[in-house]
Amino acid sequence: MGRKKIQIARIMDERNRHVTFTKRKFGLMKKAYELSVLCDCEIALIIFNSTNKLFQYASTDMDKVLLKYTEYNEPHESRTNSDIVDVSTRFVCTSMCVSSGDW
Repeated sequence: MGRKKIQIARIMDERNRHVTFTKRKFGLMKKAYELSVLCDCEIALIIFNSTNKLFQYASTDMDKVLLKYTEYNEPHESRTNSDIVDVSTRFVCTSMCVSSGDW
């Protein structure tokens, strides 16, 4: 049985929001760890929660990764929330058009 698809919107209930944050923060850090091991890459993850508490994960020394970031001058990929929503929307539209035969 598959998981229920949730709507991506702010969780209004504070307790549920905190529980979800804690679980998803752990999941995100686990994914970062897996990516660093599987693909032999450096990962630095910085999270500030709604009360401005800092959480961080680094596959190596965080200070070294941040220094490397500040000294990096090459073009690079950078994403925002709106970029992710745009890509997700295009993916869903393309998938629906292909599955319905409209494409």
